[in-house]
Amino acid sequence: MTTTMWVDASAGVAGDMLLGALVDAGVPLGTLQAAVDAVLPGAVSLRAEEVLRAGLRATKVHVGVLVADPPHRTWATIRDLLAEASLTDDVRTHATATFARLAEAEGRVHGMPPADVHFHEVGALDAVADVVGTAAGVVALGVDRVLVSPVALGSGTVRAHHGELPVPPPAVLELSRGWDVLAGGEGELATPTGMALVTALAHGSGPLPALRVTTSGVGAGTRDAPHRANVVRVVVGQDVAVLPGDVPPGADAPPGAAAPDAVLLEANVDDLDPRVWPEVLATLLDLGAHDAWLSPVLMKKGRPAHTLHVLAPPPAADALSDAVLTHTTTLGVRRTGVTRDVLDRDWRPVVVGGGTVRVKVGHRAGRVLQAMPEFDDVVAVARSSGRPVATVLDDARAAAHDAGLVRGGAWPPA
Repeated sequence: MTTTMWVDASAGVAGDMLLGALVDAGVPLGTLQAAVDAVLPGAVSLRAEEVLRAGLRATKVHVGVLVADPPHRTWATIRDLLAEASLTDDVRTHATATFARLAEAEGRVHGMPPADVHFHEVGALDAVADVVGTAAGVVALGVDRVLVSPVALGSGTVRAHHGELPVPPPAVLELSRGWDVLAGGEGELATPTGMALVTALAHGSGPLPALRVTTSGVGAGTRDAPHRANVVRVVVGQDVAVLPGDVPPGADAPPGAAAPDAVLLEANVDDLDPRVWPEVLATLLDLGAHDAWLSPVLMKKGRPAHTLHVLAPPPAADALSDAVLTHTTTLGVRRTGVTRDVLDRDWRPVVVGGGTVRVKVGHRAGRVLQAMPEFDDVVAVARSSGRPVATVLDDARAAAHDAGLVRGGAWPPA
């Protein structure tokens, strides 16, 4: 059966509120801390306490920064941190999709490429903890599908890094495209981090669906307004019915069928300068695509063209579809829900000629099925050592073999 989580953001949403709601729903705080430590070891601490908000009990998760001068980070830097961290694939996918949406929104607001965006407020350590911790909490609850209520954005003005901004701030408004929202009250009720999380995780907007409820949680924000409970609620349960149209975007499944675990986006393009394609593919991968590639085709009237294929995690499908429409000349994008059989994957470093090369290991049932040195690492070691790439690649394969990272070997190696 499908496990659905409904997020009640009718009073607003922020990253720490989602953390609190997930802990209140039964996710151990240690699970969230372990995921955050995998990305930012020793930099952030999480602490939970029970509080009241407008007379209602809720869980408040405090995010404490343990370093004196946390740096502002670009999306490219955060993407590398997530890629190198020891996270499960689902947690990594959710966190990457969230920051990809933030980068795309901030890039549009400030007129710059997403990879160059400096996140300022949302790039601080506490926001990285909010995103990674929330992703880990959703995975820990075994959630297959997320729905979100109309999100309260607030009204008035707010002080930010760039000065006084109207509410909703530009980035929040950009992240709201295609989602149901309302004002909901005075002040900033939805933060960029909170809005990015719900729109990256959720498959759609809507009221509480028909569920057999298994757990629920209430997460508190910092402010306690007497006239409005400053909380986010989550309701988790098993679907008791799947209605027509109530499937994730891009899914072609009939009512009652299992949700796809990936979305295949495709577009035919016959009028794009071919020199642009490498940057298009790189941008799509930066935004969280599992893979992106081109196939040559012959279109009507005998025109040569390319079909762009993008394999997307469902939470990132909307952002990736927008990117295809923005960075190519196509007028539309096709979506098909697909399922995949994938190996469990891990990284193991090996030392090669004074440098470090990561080995990507695919394994199943306690046996290694694939082991391949990461080529970018091989190139970096070759450049730093002045040796040929082919030589370093051979050495990396030999080092992987010596470490027990070979087909048929035991996983994890002794």
